[in-house]
Amino acid sequence: MLRCRSVWRKLSPLARASSTLCRENARRAGLNNGRSVRVQTAHMSTGPAGGGGRQSQIYALLVGAAAVGGGIYAYQTVKGDQQRYEERMAHILSRSQKAAEQETAVPTQSEPPDVPETEPEAASSSEEPISLASDSEAAAPTEPTEPLSADEPVVEATSEAAAAAAAAAAETPAAPLVEEAAASESSPAELTDPSPAPVEESESAAAAETPAAEPAEPQPEGVESAVESTPASAKIPSHAPYLLIGGGTASFAAARSIRARDPNARVLIVTDEPDLPYMRPPLSKELWFSDDSSVTETLRFKQWNGKERSIFFQPPSFYIQPEELDSAENGGVAVLTGKKVTHMDVRGNKVKLDDGTEISYNKCLIATGGVPRNLQAIERADEEVIKRTTLFRKIDDFKSLDNVSRNAKSITIIGGGFMGSELACALGRRSTESGLEVVQMFPEKGNMGKVLPEYLSNWTTEKVKREGVKVIKEALVKSVTFKDDKLEIQLKDGRLVETDHIVAAVGLEPNVDLAKSAGLEVDSDFGGFRVNAELQARSNIWVAGDAACFYDIRLGRRRVEHHDHAVVSGRLAGENMTGANKPYWHQSMFWSDLGPDVGYEAIGIVDSSLPTVGVFAKATAKDTPKAATEKSGTGIRSESETEDTAVSPVASTAPATAVEQHRDNYGKGVIFYLRDKVVVGIILWNVFNRMPIARKIIKDGEEHADLNEVAKLFNIHED
Repeated sequence: MLRCRSVWRKLSPLARASSTLCRENARRAGLNNGRSVRVQTAHMSTGPAGGGGRQSQIYALLVGAAAVGGGIYAYQTVKGDQQRYEERMAHILSRSQKAAEQETAVPTQSEPPDVPETEPEAASSSEEPISLASDSEAAAPTEPTEPLSADEPVVEATSEAAAAAAAAAAETPAAPLVEEAAASESSPAELTDPSPAPVEESESAAAAETPAAEPAEPQPEGVESAVESTPASAKIPSHAPYLLIGGGTASFAAARSIRARDPNARVLIVTDEPDLPYMRPPLSKELWFSDDSSVTETLRFKQWNGKERSIFFQPPSFYIQPEELDSAENGGVAVLTGKKVTHMDVRGNKVKLDDGTEISYNKCLIATGGVPRNLQAIERADEEVIKRTTLFRKIDDFKSLDNVSRNAKSITIIGGGFMGSELACALGRRSTESGLEVVQMFPEKGNMGKVLPEYLSNWTTEKVKREGVKVIKEALVKSVTFKDDKLEIQLKDGRLVETDHIVAAVGLEPNVDLAKSAGLEVDSDFGGFRVNAELQARSNIWVAGDAACFYDIRLGRRRVEHHDHAVVSGRLAGENMTGANKPYWHQSMFWSDLGPDVGYEAIGIVDSSLPTVGVFAKATAKDTPKAATEKSGTGIRSESETEDTAVSPVASTAPATAVEQHRDNYGKGVIFYLRDKVVVGIILWNVFNRMPIARKIIKDGEEHADLNEVAKLFNIHED
């Protein structure tokens, strides 16, 4: 339209001059020939002065041709502009992402529509109004579509961008646009870029590529520190439609769920860890059984079924960069690593990071997980003791403990729960090869004594001993000191244990640091943020994973610290953040493996203080965690269980055998936990892929006169 206006400005003087001449000629011709002025005017309305009929016709044809030619030119100009604009945008979107090398390359993404609109108008205003040829050249500034896709996309962008920037220099500050436009230009390509690890850094005009997981790694130039300090805040988006606090399993499940229901959603995950979202169970299980000496770097492991996988949910290419979140055409998931949310303004719908940056949001998920507990005896010890103590939770903890296990002579694990027992068995296996002494101590009478009934706890303790672990039962730590390059653990009963390193595996404390600033309620009994049936803490704030204290319609208010709960609660929270309004009725399960031969899956409330009934049978070669993963195809067994539902299970006709008949042989079986004669928890001991049945039993909430008959539903007596 601007080009049409420009052409009309040039043609209109010609038309007006021609019309004036025609009127004057008509009057002269009428006087000279003695004819009617009306007839002459009609006959010579477009003729030149002093001409006859033939001349007027010729002049009329010329003027008409000029008008038609101007209309055709205007149409072709508009059509050409539109075509060049579409080709330009198509090229920008298909351009493979490379480093934003020059400052002049900035406006290509942020100002493409302005180039064909403002530039011709500025050019036409400075041209001669009659020179159509020169205007034609100005109206089609060099827009070569052939070289754009292959040769020098950045150079092509700069030639146009320089002209646009010159026309709009008074309005557009150059420095801020360098960061924003460079990020915008690379965002569409990032969504489809198959390259695994490298991503773009636009910190300076000559910045080199850096790994995705290490955005803060310095470049060799001396000016890099100054450059980094300036655009650091520009890397963090000021607004995220979906803000997920925490980078664990629950956050990733929520992000995937949000994107499934809203394909163009823009999701920002903020985590204080330096790593992308990953699964935690392999850190205390399969990674320790890897034959790869570089496992601490690759973080890839072989499942019990021999298949290899990474602990990361997705490779770096799955995510977009945080600075691209606003400009990504199809949205995406960005992860802001190494940043901690320290304050929440619920009324203002914004959070503050530890560096002072503020991010506003529309919907927010709190999935902050928990922090490992420590023993008071270690907390009040000197620095040397703390330095030689590992609170096992993160990737860095795994790497650190792996290094310690290869250099230390002895490691003591304090804690007899899931984490402590798994690490004890894993390190015990390694001790047979390296001569490492592994000690496990706990205050209970047997391994996993808070979960398993006493007879099964004692059996498990013997199993752990056979793995090469020295077990110290009923051990209460009084003090820990550092003496003669050794840690001395003084027990309350007078026993003294010397060791090189301590692993404290004594439970998890839910991370509720944001409760005070956000004004959210924390449950006084179970800890964690109290949420309603839809996992909401406030109207636009949800909580999932370890930090959520939810109401179970069958078992009452609970807080669960297991992988399956993080997956399902995160997924449901994500759905509800997009308007699903679904209640959380899922009975999550958890599992633990004591190596590849013994493992169990559990659901509900499994507390050894409750009455229990166990039904066992002789195990076969297929009744192991290794065999279970071979059948399900996954080492994270809950991933294959969460979507299943129980459908009319066929009970085995073989007679059920009570625990008393197999007092010393607990190959496989089912343990029922009762409260008021109703089953509230079930452990499947070396029984796998039967969790939907257990889930249905708890959901029904019925009293059972004979649990031996109920055990038949699990077909534990089949060979």
